[in-house]
Amino acid sequence: MSETFLVTLQPGGETFSAAPDQTLLLAGLAAGVKLPWSCRAGTCRSCISRVVEGRIEHRIPWPGLSAEEKADGFVLPCVAEARSDVTITCGA
Repeated sequence: MSETFLVTLQPGGETFSAAPDQTLLLAGLAAGVKLPWSCRAGTCRSCISRVVEGRIEHRIPWPGLSAEEKADGFVLPCVAEARSDVTITCGA
């Protein structure tokens, strides 16, 4: 069985599993979790969230985030994949 990571959403505490090659958005939607989204390409920023704990990696080299936002822990779940168990605050 392939490795999966536990994703926890704040403030509600919902959890779901994400495979390393699956975006956080698609993993959440597949698990029945309602998440904000629109473009699924890292440009509209509808899904912007903040990593509270854990590691992610964006699928694209420069998603629609400024360098400052990335340094502050902001991510776009539509193009972000878990690299460990992760906790995020949605709609940050």
